[in-house]
Amino acid sequence: MTNCAGLATLLTVLLVGSAGGKPAAAAEIPAALVELESPLTNTQPLQGLLRWPERPGLLPAVVLLHGCSGLWRELDERWGKRLAAWGYVTLTVDRFGPRGISNTCIGGVPAATIHDAYRALSFLTRQSQVDPEHIAVVGFSQGGWLALLSVERGAIERYATEKFRAAVAFYPRCLGIKGNMTVPTLIMVGELDDWTPAQECRNLAEGRDDDGISRQQGLGYPIQLIVYPGAYHGFDVPQYRTPGRLLGHLLEFNEQVRDQSIDALRKFLYATIGGQEKTQ
Repeated sequence: MTNCAGLATLLTVLLVGSAGGKPAAAAEIPAALVELESPLTNTQPLQGLLRWPERPGLLPAVVLLHGCSGLWRELDERWGKRLAAWGYVTLTVDRFGPRGISNTCIGGVPAATIHDAYRALSFLTRQSQVDPEHIAVVGFSQGGWLALLSVERGAIERYATEKFRAAVAFYPRCLGIKGNMTVPTLIMVGELDDWTPAQECRNLAEGRDDDGISRQQGLGYPIQLIVYPGAYHGFDVPQYRTPGRLLGHLLEFNEQVRDQSIDALRKFLYATIGGQEKTQ
């Protein structure tokens, strides 16, 4: 990013987050492209799309994390816009662009990205109209795994200055997550998902390790798991109305399941970080 572009996005951040400025109505303006850190303090400052709801007062917020294919702008259109209409500030993070990454579907999660959720959280807590005690992280596929990793008890969560209050993972890989969650957690996955299998998430939610062996019970918050019959990976992505394949895995949109997941997410966020309980 050029210095001029960086300055422009920094000015956007300052204007959006200024104490004297009221965020414009969500229906009136598109999402604002913002840099989450100054280029002077980070050689690879994260960027994201920020949306403000048409609602006064101190606001709850949601960090959105995309999957291994990137497509963060599409994620903002699909979920950021909806969540802003529900009354949440939303920040859809671009984990790849500043790093020159196109996708990570083959190589796995880059180590440099595991703190990105907290970098986004730090940005939101600096906004005067965001309630720092009511921020959730919501991730999709690889971003869902990162959301779970961010809130399980361990070095990442322990040493973070700010804390998330809830986490949601859409069709994440549940392997490698120990299950000692520090906040209320919701996982939604399709029964027929052949990329991030539902059974792995059942093991996690029911207190078994990756090999199915029971772990110590009663640690952390219980995980709420919803497994949708007949659903595949990417069930919320309309571009897969015609099913497609990626690395041999089937991706298919399912409108009925998408709508059920919308309702489940709305209720979960309202119960954990508050907001306005709206049906759409």
